[in-house]
Formats: sequence, structure tokens, C-alpha cells
Amino acid sequence: MGMSVIISVANEQDAEQILKLQYLGYQTEAELYGDWAIEPLTQTLESLQAELAERHVLVARLGDEVVGTVRGHVDEDGTARLSRLVVHPRMQRHGLGGRLLDAVERLLQEEYSVGAFELFTGHRSLGNLRLYARHGYRQAAVREVSRRLSMVTLEKPVHAPLAATA
Repeated sequence: MGMSVIISVANEQDAEQILKLQYLGYQTEAELYGDWAIEPLTQTLESLQAELAERHVLVARLGDEVVGTVRGHVDEDGTARLSRLVVHPRMQRHGLGGRLLDAVERLLQEEYSVGAFELFTGHRSLGNLRLYARHGYRQAAVREVSRRLSMVTLEKPVHAPLAATA
């Protein structure tokens, strides 16, 4: 019998696994941009533990193993900012990234009055850009970070639910 992936809120005991997954998952991004000093690869365990206390962090578990994660928080203006969506390389292209994205959006909307979602990715990260587009995100801005990297900001408005008709 196979195991299924369960998405849940991360806890402090998940910090080391999240950090290892983040390091593994961002290797392709570092290679794509020729920069191994990107923040996801240099983040400390202490910094991640602080994020676990301050932000909403979800993990996808396959048994006891963390195979995916995403973070989010809501600003004072009602913008939900999502970050660090990462899926273990062997679990990619099976819809897990989309499930994590949907789950963090749902969680934040249940707890806050969210007007829009915002996230960013590198301009060469075509798989990420396709995933976000499939989930309703549209390009809002592009900021050049260096000769090799431009960050693409994507936004998705939250539409009010339609009123039930009698």
C-alpha cells in the first residue's frame, strides 16, 4: 500500500528538514542564475526557526519525510505574501506545488481579510512562472537585481464569493 502526501502546518521540529529541503530544492535556481549565495541557500537554522514562529508555514509530508513546503504572511494592507514554495525534486511535476499553493492561500484567507496574493520568482524560472499562471497569478512588475537576474512579481486578486441566488 502506498503512502499519500499530507499537507499540514509546520512545527518547530520540522525546521531541519525544511532547511535541508530548501537547500536541495534551490540548487537548480542557483545553477540557473549562476549564484550560490541566494538567500534560500544561505539561510540559517535560527533564521528559519524565527520564521516558523512569525509566519504561516505549511509542509507536505510523505510519511515522516517533509517533501514540500511554502510560507506566507499577510501585510497590514491585506496583501498575502507567499514565499519559498519548494518541492523535493523526486516529487515535482505531480501537482504537489499547486496543492501547497492552494493550501496556503486557503489558510491565509480563513484567518485574515486578504485582498490579493503576491509572490515572486526569477525571470528564467519558467516552470515556476507556468505554475503560478495556472493558479491565476499575473505579472505585476519586473525588477532587475543583476545582469543575470530579474525578479518577477506576480499578483492574484481575491474575488469576493458570488452571492447565492434564490
